[in-house]
Amino acid sequence: MIRVEPCPKGYTRDQDKTTPPSETVARVKQALSAKGRDILAETKRIDTGRLDIPVFLSVCGEAAKRVMPTRKQMGKGASPEQAEASALMELVERFSFFSFWEDAEFALMTYSEALAQAESLGLPPVMPVSEILASVNEELPEADALRVLDTMRWLFHPATALGEVREALTPLDWFKILGEFNGTCAGNAPAESLLQGGCELVERHVCALWDRERMETPTIRHESIDDPVLLELLRKFTDRNIRVVLKDFSMSMPAPTVAAAAYDPNTWPDRSEIVFTAGTAASPVKAAIRALTEVAQLGGDFETGSVYEASGLPKLEGPDDFEALAEGPRVDLNALPSIEADDIAKELAALCAGLREKELTYYAVDLTRPDLLLPAHYGFVPGLQFRERDTRPSLGLFVGRMLAEGADPEEAERGLAVIADVYGDDAFFLPFFRGMLALRQEQLLAAEEWFQEAEPLQPDDDKKALAAFYIAYVKTLMQDWQGSIPCLDRAIRLSQDVKEYFNLRGVAKFKQAMYEEAACDFEAALGLDKGSAMDIANLGVCNRHMGNDDKAVELLSAALELDPSLEFARNHLNDLNSGV
Repeated sequence: MIRVEPCPKGYTRDQDKTTPPSETVARVKQALSAKGRDILAETKRIDTGRLDIPVFLSVCGEAAKRVMPTRKQMGKGASPEQAEASALMELVERFSFFSFWEDAEFALMTYSEALAQAESLGLPPVMPVSEILASVNEELPEADALRVLDTMRWLFHPATALGEVREALTPLDWFKILGEFNGTCAGNAPAESLLQGGCELVERHVCALWDRERMETPTIRHESIDDPVLLELLRKFTDRNIRVVLKDFSMSMPAPTVAAAAYDPNTWPDRSEIVFTAGTAASPVKAAIRALTEVAQLGGDFETGSVYEASGLPKLEGPDDFEALAEGPRVDLNALPSIEADDIAKELAALCAGLREKELTYYAVDLTRPDLLLPAHYGFVPGLQFRERDTRPSLGLFVGRMLAEGADPEEAERGLAVIADVYGDDAFFLPFFRGMLALRQEQLLAAEEWFQEAEPLQPDDDKKALAAFYIAYVKTLMQDWQGSIPCLDRAIRLSQDVKEYFNLRGVAKFKQAMYEEAACDFEAALGLDKGSAMDIANLGVCNRHMGNDDKAVELLSAALELDPSLEFARNHLNDLNSGV
């Protein structure tokens, strides 16, 4: 069980921490490299300096690469020391999280087995089914929910209900599929880690509410700000004619959330985007600082042409969206809620108490590795929203996905049949998952039929686009490159911000020797993810076939610098360099 000790603050300039960031940087670097550990390769500052708001990267070493899907993490702060510490802590929390799944001991059981056996096995009481339903905001009879849950076995692990001195035996892989590594956190002390994690869960929740409802929210008066660090951050934007709007996104939650949008009329849209993000902390000032430093992290100094990946909040498409966001009643920054105290443990207790008033429980699992001794945790609050989840989440949808993607085929078929029986005509997702299961079994014709059945049933354009993409993907596996293109055209028309759709259409056109058209699709994919080595390499090969050898060499070299494992790119580059 996690026990939170008193945690007085030792640093309060731009964020509230137990120790100054310079000490954090030294201690974390030592822990990550001691005894020959190769978890951290390097940290480096990556901002251009235009805003003079530092942004750092922590680059994974070989030990981290073996367990983590990401290769680098970004860190933000009002000072270089805090930004570097932030990047290091991002690495700590993710490395701790992904290695936890390899090292931890789980009880593998169905939900009914856990309910029946937990006490005799000396395990804590099982999390009520009602909280599982709350995690997807679904109203379903608990008997039906248990039938769905029992279609597979879960990785049960104790989680602490913070502020309540109790544990619950929790199907931890359920929360992992809902939030991936959102909810991971790390800090100089357990309370610091847990408060940051809880604040980030609240932040995701209020952002999801705003994204769904697009309600008008209060705009914070800049003239009401008197904190010197926050004023200096704002000045760094306004002195460069970058417009900033700050919004109160607290939405009756116990901790304050400030959303920030920034727009440079002089560089948009050619060299910058309108950045829209949010920050949650114990006090309104620290929430605003988190939001503004996040803007700097995502914005590429508003001059590099970088494209950021929207997460908690959607992108604003243009100045009209920015002006619309700026509408709303004006409020002072200090009018926002606050749980600020002189001790971080007190702030955590206040956050948990505020959540309990809303019948919400903050659960956490200790991820701290004994070889690192750097506090890290994984937290979740059943009932809080998350924007990246399905627009119509349900127990059946997520269990169906897990069955289709990972269960033994016969077990998956039985489980999908149970879900069909429970949900009836509401199971719009089942044909898609049956297509995924058929695809996994290499039953391509059956998979194509299921995806074709699924497409018109989907409740929104993004899901229709995904079904159309999978129809196309199956066609490409059957070498029907021409037949795949109308499906991909449809997917892109429905959802224009998914690079994989452009990539596959580019490949399909390339296979038909439509090199110029293929190049346009690979360029479009790079417009969504300029760091995609595969698309850079594909564009290079197109240029070779188009006779642009110098451009092909440039692109293929750039792709291999990003990903040396692209052998096809290396072969083309070698041929070009040798005059073949």
